[in-house]
Amino acid sequence: MAVAVEQLITPEINQPARYLGQELGAKRKPWESALVRWSLTYPEVYEVGVSNLGHVILYNILNTQPRQLCDRAYLPAPDFAQKLRDTQTPLFAVESRRFLIDFDILGFSLSYELGATNILEMLDLAAIPLTWKDRQNYSVWVNEKDSTQLHYPLIFAGGQTATSNPEPYADFFDFIALGDGEELLPEIGLILEEGKKNNLNREALLLDLAQIPGVYVPQFYQMAEDGSVHPQRPDIPAKILRRVAAPMPAYSIKFVPYVQTVHDRLVIEVRRGCTRGCRFCQPGMLTRPARDVEPEEVIHTVEKGMKETGYNEFSLLSLSCSDYLSLPSVGMEIKNRLKDYNVSLALPSQRVDRFDENIANIIGGTRQSGLTFAPEAGTQRMRDIINKGLTNEELLKGVKTAFEQGWDKIKLYFMIGLPGETDADVLGIAETVAWLQRECSAQDRRKLNFNLTISNFTPKPHTPFQWHSVSTSEFQRKQKLLRQEFHRMRGVKANFTDVRISAMEDFVGRGDRRLGAVVRRAWELGAGMDSWWESLDRAFGAWTQAIEEAGLSWKYRQVESGEWNLIKIGNREQGTGNREQQDYELLLDQPLPWDHINSGIDKNWLKADLKRALEAATVPDCSFESCSHCGVCGTDFGHNIVIKSPPIPKFSGEFIPNVQKVQRLRVWFGKLGDMALVGHLDLLKLLDRAIRRASIPLAFTAGYRPSPRISIAYALPLGATSSGEIADFELTESMDLEEFKQKLATGLPETIPLYQIQEVPVESSSLTDAVTQAEYHLTVSWRGEENTIPEWLKWVNAVKARSEILWEKTTKSGNKKLINLREQLFELDVISLEGTVLRYVGSCLNDGTQLRPEHIIEMLEQVTQQEFQLLHIHRQKLLTPSEPTSPSEDNLHFIQCYNTIP
Repeated sequence: MAVAVEQLITPEINQPARYLGQELGAKRKPWESALVRWSLTYPEVYEVGVSNLGHVILYNILNTQPRQLCDRAYLPAPDFAQKLRDTQTPLFAVESRRFLIDFDILGFSLSYELGATNILEMLDLAAIPLTWKDRQNYSVWVNEKDSTQLHYPLIFAGGQTATSNPEPYADFFDFIALGDGEELLPEIGLILEEGKKNNLNREALLLDLAQIPGVYVPQFYQMAEDGSVHPQRPDIPAKILRRVAAPMPAYSIKFVPYVQTVHDRLVIEVRRGCTRGCRFCQPGMLTRPARDVEPEEVIHTVEKGMKETGYNEFSLLSLSCSDYLSLPSVGMEIKNRLKDYNVSLALPSQRVDRFDENIANIIGGTRQSGLTFAPEAGTQRMRDIINKGLTNEELLKGVKTAFEQGWDKIKLYFMIGLPGETDADVLGIAETVAWLQRECSAQDRRKLNFNLTISNFTPKPHTPFQWHSVSTSEFQRKQKLLRQEFHRMRGVKANFTDVRISAMEDFVGRGDRRLGAVVRRAWELGAGMDSWWESLDRAFGAWTQAIEEAGLSWKYRQVESGEWNLIKIGNREQGTGNREQQDYELLLDQPLPWDHINSGIDKNWLKADLKRALEAATVPDCSFESCSHCGVCGTDFGHNIVIKSPPIPKFSGEFIPNVQKVQRLRVWFGKLGDMALVGHLDLLKLLDRAIRRASIPLAFTAGYRPSPRISIAYALPLGATSSGEIADFELTESMDLEEFKQKLATGLPETIPLYQIQEVPVESSSLTDAVTQAEYHLTVSWRGEENTIPEWLKWVNAVKARSEILWEKTTKSGNKKLINLREQLFELDVISLEGTVLRYVGSCLNDGTQLRPEHIIEMLEQVTQQEFQLLHIHRQKLLTPSEPTSPSEDNLHFIQCYNTIP
């Protein structure tokens, strides 16, 4: 049964459009057509979830599978989560609006150590037991003959954190999908199909799934006293393989949300994997080998995606985007092909040593995007220890190129607490920034400004630094050193990661199965990812209380005190005895909770690379130089695929906005149904993207940031519907009105109907100047006993009889001003008793004089001394002086029947 979302959306719900689904590009398979029904459930709010490229790709791939459908769900914001609990409505998916419990399988993305609490929140909102033990005796399948029989879908997790160390979360999931899911998830779907046909029980189904490389079923494994994990039965693998798949740009074209999202652009992956070998970087180890996408495939996908979505910005994505050798060539070719579309290119954090004029030339468009580099360390010695592969000369060259190409603000990422770091290395961060500012200066330019993010090193599984940690007090001391230095520097803004977050990430990220109780209790105490930013003290308190109740405070204290300091051990081994060397070897040889995950990286290679780090020895990037023998390349994981760059095409010139206005078209349209929950700015963006998709020749404004010439008369209150909206579109070429209407309509949802299109003089007054009045229909309730037409007409006539009804307005400057609302009211009638609908016509002038719906309630309450509630607002029309303001014939007849009642 589908959920009536509109009944859950009340005025106190913020950003209600995030719960609508049905966006352009969303898949709508009939529920009955699928044998297996998935929901990809992203444990973050909608704006974050729909921006995740992996989420988009897997959703698109699963919906191409025959006999299967895939829907989506996101973490509700706290206000909507409370609404679901208050109304006892289980969490639902956005496309079908069916309860999550009705699906066969739910997949969660776990990409952050502390994010599991959000997953528990979603399971609880969905009325699904939190642990696999609580679900193990229930069927996976819905009983078609007996819909009352309890069943629970399979619950699984994927993502970087789930792949690296799933043990802290093993209690909650029926299985874990390790590595890339593009090929793995369709294989899982085929097993589910067979299982459903044969009505397999939960255990038999999971046993079949455990035979698929990349599927880890925690309940078939047990933890030893030392934290290591071993199979309980002989028919499952002792080590579970991480899956690897090639990038698939064709599945990256995303749905187009109605609200602004975190990454409000088209995102296309150009390279998967990184072989730089930075020793702190878990993604660089868990995504090997590196795989380039063919340049022409990237170009074709971006060109197709931009035209299909109507976005005005795209991003080329990779862990190390600058290592995609074809980046300048591909970027320039796309820029040339989409020159007339006014689009911009944004790139994620880049290798500063590869940043040159060729890359600078493709970034941005008519507006310059931000620029981010990650030197990570402030001294050459530290960059060699972490194998950053970056010299001071390369750092300066990249930053100087950016400065010369027009950037005056750059974001830099640094890290403190790395193995072997001294106070000189910490202060070297400030010295490096000051040096860059001195070197990048010009008489006619202001000083180069830097935004710095200083994060605390957090050791990650499957990296050479997985055996190292730093005490909380040491982090605090080093942060203090840097704060003192930056306090004296101008043009530098530094942000520091809270040490409590870092300690908790370390504790959970390198934990074992005992942490399942901690994660669950932390969620029960109110800890969620968002709580770290809303109230860090409260979130930290929840986690520490959960640790204490689980009896693991001793373990957390070890993390806080930096339990493993390999540099001290490494330095002591050169002393007089062998005891330190033995301690060092024992530490490296001890079992780890994630040893049963076959990431492809040889553990002995990680040990050897750690030793190289202690000696500040670097390892070359095996994509471009000699093999580092990490163990990945082979049958199971493949090999590096590096594609030589084609020639960089000649730049055909920047987008030149066409400011010529040949035709102005005035469009009357509606905003009905779910569109009432889309705000004014999002509506403007929706119209812009529809115009782009339709290739309508729209004129642009002049200036530094040209914008499309679309204007909407007056913003409609959020939650209000309308059949009288007006927008002006100014074109560079004349179009037939019917052709314009057809093209525009194809890019709009059915809930934005187009009623009328009229050509108006190009140089006529603006739309807001042309509109003088507005007609509204208001659904109002009265909290009294009687609700009769004589009573309502008496109240309405009492308002109309007044010449003055004052209302106190607070201006933007904070001053109080009395307004006579009655002067702004021209007509007021009762037009229906079914829910009591009032019709009014009021002023709507460009000077800010607008009689709003809530003013009608204010006037009624002042005159009658009664209490009224505004239930719904519908704007019937916006009026120009030449338009009639009379109600429809049906409404006029209703009014005339009672016009003799006093």
